[in-house]
Amino acid sequence: MCTAVSFKTNSHYFGRNLDLELSYGEKAVIVPRNFVFNLRKLPALSEHYAMIGVAAVFADTPLYYDAVNEYGLGMAGLNFEGNAVFREFEPEMDNVTPFEFIPYILGQCKTVAEAREMLANINLVNEAFSPELPLSPLHWIISDKKESIVVEPMADGLKVYDDPVGVLTNNPTFDKQLFTLNNYRTLSPKTPENTFYPGVELDTYSRGMGTLGLPGDLTSSSRFVKAVFTKAHSVCQPDENSSVGQYFHILGSVEQQKGCCDVGNGKYEYTIYSDCYNTDKGIFYYKTYENSQITALDMHKVDLDGHTFTSYDLLETQQINYAN
Repeated sequence: MCTAVSFKTNSHYFGRNLDLELSYGEKAVIVPRNFVFNLRKLPALSEHYAMIGVAAVFADTPLYYDAVNEYGLGMAGLNFEGNAVFREFEPEMDNVTPFEFIPYILGQCKTVAEAREMLANINLVNEAFSPELPLSPLHWIISDKKESIVVEPMADGLKVYDDPVGVLTNNPTFDKQLFTLNNYRTLSPKTPENTFYPGVELDTYSRGMGTLGLPGDLTSSSRFVKAVFTKAHSVCQPDENSSVGQYFHILGSVEQQKGCCDVGNGKYEYTIYSDCYNTDKGIFYYKTYENSQITALDMHKVDLDGHTFTSYDLLETQQINYAN
């Protein structure tokens, strides 16, 4: 499972936790404007916007999990098992395979508004990258500095929801996730007044009593509520270092540790990586489960008019800064 968050201070930040039980050798990948994306059902994208993100690379093709383009539009795919439905080819539509979806949108759209227009004619077609790489059941969050939307491929068509909280996890469908927030409207970072029994002295025996009832388990619904609450009440200085640090703390509120989510056969779901993009500057920050130190890449330090992508292995050995 996963959690994605859109967050704004002086700059706009976007990113996610990737929670799975296994890794596919993910890399940070910068794709320049003239790299050719060969699409299965549509003409190749030979000229497009540059992008940076995390991808598994197979057959010289970056299969993006999440990415941001040079204009600050971000997109991430998250697990949507049991709900995602990909369809047969429809000749009157733009037929895009799910593994092409992120570069297809980010390669051609500068804003969420432009993406929304393009989505009106997209059919997510049921075709895998290869027999060894079947399609993952996904839904997507698309964000810029002004707004976020959620895209869900359902049995009755492609649903597009406004995302006023700028957060996405997994199941259930996004409309139900939003409705669940009504159950927590009384929660607050402040100490609550005694409205339970006025006149009876009730002890404020602990700090944080305004958050009593805030979910803390690993289910997707609970992570959604926890991430929304944490983001909504986040306080930090607006400079880059403070904002990036705070962003990782927001993701850290819903990260998963090995051993807590048993998926069988001796495997555990855990947060493989957490990332954060400054979408205004094209800077990508990340941490991995094995390396909690923040590492950064600047997409503008490579030739964005080139024809080949640049990939970087994610650092998975703990980096420790010794003070003496």
